[in-house]
Amino acid sequence: MAPPTGSTIKGARERARAEITAEITAEARRQLAVEGAAGLSLRAVARQLGMVSSGIYRYVANRDELLTMLIIEAYESLGDAVERSAAATVRQQPAVRFASAARAVRGWALANPHEYALIYGSPVPGYAAPADTTAPAVRVTLALAGIVADAHRAGLVDPPAAVPFEVTPALRADLDRVREALEVDVPDQVVVRLLAAWTQVFGLVSFELFGQTRNAITAHDDLLDATATAMARLIGLS
Repeated sequence: MAPPTGSTIKGARERARAEITAEITAEARRQLAVEGAAGLSLRAVARQLGMVSSGIYRYVANRDELLTMLIIEAYESLGDAVERSAAATVRQQPAVRFASAARAVRGWALANPHEYALIYGSPVPGYAAPADTTAPAVRVTLALAGIVADAHRAGLVDPPAAVPFEVTPALRADLDRVREALEVDVPDQVVVRLLAAWTQVFGLVSFELFGQTRNAITAHDDLLDATATAMARLIGLS
């Protein structure tokens, strides 16, 4: 039998490292559910995995790097869910697509409440998200904006004239940056409505998960559907 080559050994080491890293992040997610992001501890993760405290630093430099890994994983997972919804409904009417994407956001949040809190809840004291998190973070927004862009290209966006508002020069500069970031070439009025709809959907999901609608709302799924329909009409989706 031929001895293993250098590339074979390297590949085995990379696989082993990936497996251990996956175990570390899985344990970190478990701790996230129990201790919260602020209580996340590399030493505690190492202890639960049967590693010496110093050993974990071969895979994760510090707590902030571990938090970044969890944040990126959460954004990617949510982005996957909403992109799947947008792709699965591509032949349906824009308003139906938008409502489906909103349900995908809520469904993911309910299935992953602690990860949702990590990326949309209170900032973690002492932690500053690096640039690595930016691209994963905008995936869900790009998916929602893509639905509007598809509708605009098809001539299926007609914002209601009954809700006029002023777009100041300062706001227009912001909207230009949003258009560039989201790669959505639609009018100012539509971009403002898209931003309003985006924040409304996530605000509603956050209110549900963080208990702000307790003793007021029980039919959260119906409320989300009604809100998504209202937001689609606000944008002007047919």
